[in-house]
Amino acid sequence: MATGAVAVTAVGLALRGSRRELDDRTAPLAGLVAAFVFATQMVNFPVGAGTSGHLLGGALAAALVGPWTAVLVVSVVLLVQALLFADGGLTALGTNITLMAVVGVGVGWLVLVLVLVRAVLPKRISSIPIAAAAGALVSVPVAAAAFTGLFAIGGVADIPIGSVLTAMVTWHAAIGVGEAVITGLVVSAVTVSRPDLVYAARPVVARTALRPRPEGGAA
Repeated sequence: MATGAVAVTAVGLALRGSRRELDDRTAPLAGLVAAFVFATQMVNFPVGAGTSGHLLGGALAAALVGPWTAVLVVSVVLLVQALLFADGGLTALGTNITLMAVVGVGVGWLVLVLVLVRAVLPKRISSIPIAAAAGALVSVPVAAAAFTGLFAIGGVADIPIGSVLTAMVTWHAAIGVGEAVITGLVVSAVTVSRPDLVYAARPVVARTALRPRPEGGAA
């Protein structure tokens, strides 16, 4: 019930926030991101202690279409998986949205923007894929740790919490490396061809467009 309330609140806020992120040019990109995240999430890896893991796609979606839209993208993917493929199930939908759409996207976006792009990395286009990859790397094990916390509160399986935490965080740290590579490559490919479509790159693109041209330059 608690995670369901969190999920409903997050999706409601995301519906409002996404209006500031999407326009006629970027809306089709959100659909493509949803399809890509859907495909990557369908590949599951056995983790141990009765659990499994898969790629999340939250940091990738946040970098390309913005954090609020990313919450919607991941939530829609999870809903489709539950309805059409019985993956996760409707009873676990609130928990899955909380972990992957809220924690996964939130942590990935905070690392991407607040920790790296604005505080550490040079403010240029080439920094965006690096920051997105770092956001993916961190978001996956953090979401796994959050799952362990929820399991400790409401889990019914007779499995030691320490075993679950070790298995989840260790394996998801490895999964996070793979997700970081994929995220970095995809975001890099889009920023090279169309940086204006990448949400995380908008401030850099705007700054570049407003920068005065050198005297004598081309008109």
